[in-house]
Amino acid sequence: MSSCREVPHGARSSAPCRKRRSGGERADLYEEVTRRIVAQMEEGCLPWVQPWASVRGEASTTPAPGLPRNAVTGRNYSGINVLILWGAVIEHGWPSQGWLTFRQAQQAGGTVRKGEHGTTVVYADRFTPEAEKQRARDTGEDARMVPFLKRFTVFNIAQVEGLDSLPGSDPAPLPEREIIPLAESVIAASGVDLRIGGDKAFYAPGADYVQVPPQPAFHEQVNYYRTCLHELTHATGHASRLGRDLTNPFGSKDYAREELVAEMGSAFLCAALGIVPTVRHADYLGAWIAVLREDSRAIFRAASAASKAADWLLARHAEAQADAVAPAPVQPHGAQAVGSFASSPDRAEAGRALA
Repeated sequence: MSSCREVPHGARSSAPCRKRRSGGERADLYEEVTRRIVAQMEEGCLPWVQPWASVRGEASTTPAPGLPRNAVTGRNYSGINVLILWGAVIEHGWPSQGWLTFRQAQQAGGTVRKGEHGTTVVYADRFTPEAEKQRARDTGEDARMVPFLKRFTVFNIAQVEGLDSLPGSDPAPLPEREIIPLAESVIAASGVDLRIGGDKAFYAPGADYVQVPPQPAFHEQVNYYRTCLHELTHATGHASRLGRDLTNPFGSKDYAREELVAEMGSAFLCAALGIVPTVRHADYLGAWIAVLREDSRAIFRAASAASKAADWLLARHAEAQADAVAPAPVQPHGAQAVGSFASSPDRAEAGRALA
């Protein structure tokens, strides 16, 4: 993917187009995005909070719930790009989560309106410098790859005229009564031990279980699901799943970083499931701002970890759905099902113990 994108006559990109970037310019990209996000947070606006609940501007139309997606391929953006594109939707009040490059807009029969600004998103990749290749040849060691970011420009479909029908267009929002069963099935498919009770929500890494208060204890019951997804995002960090460090003491910067991952993971999952919670937790806002000011790459790492956590949970749900519709194999008369509890004395005993 080229880091340099053609911009139409009259349409302006939010980033200059250059063939080569120095290391300082690449570092500036991290700082540029981080400064923008810190500024939003200082205004009390969490950029990972779903924008359809808080669009600015009297003339704006409420956007459809969901993750930002490429309007041609239907593929969701991930990581830091979710925050960048949600932030653009909040700022401009666009009614869609669909995005296109200038070339894709042309190929779909559309034209970017004159004077429209593109939004800069980033693409992470790795490469091996020539000097490193030579060092590896001289020493016989493996060459080390260097991570870097490319930037390119996309336009919201609200900025484009004359588009043909797009396969990645925003879906119709889920009926309200279907939101809760969908969330229930994602929670169940995770396989995480979920315990209901008490007046606090938490994940216990040592014992590997999530506990949340009973749903009727929430003033608005949709927030029960948001809380469950927050704690399940923590649970994906267990060594048996994605293996994040969950041993950091309360109040530490690393603890705040993990809370940032869980907060964004819950927001990404709610978006993917069409759930619109009403609470906006900012208990760690000051700690998050301090972390981001100290390390301009922290928000990139947290958004990436949150996307991986959300993807892990959604993949477990997809697998469970596929298993539910798969036809059962036909067994010969008198044959015993493989893997059933009755297939061995140990499993039969386990079945009785769990009953």
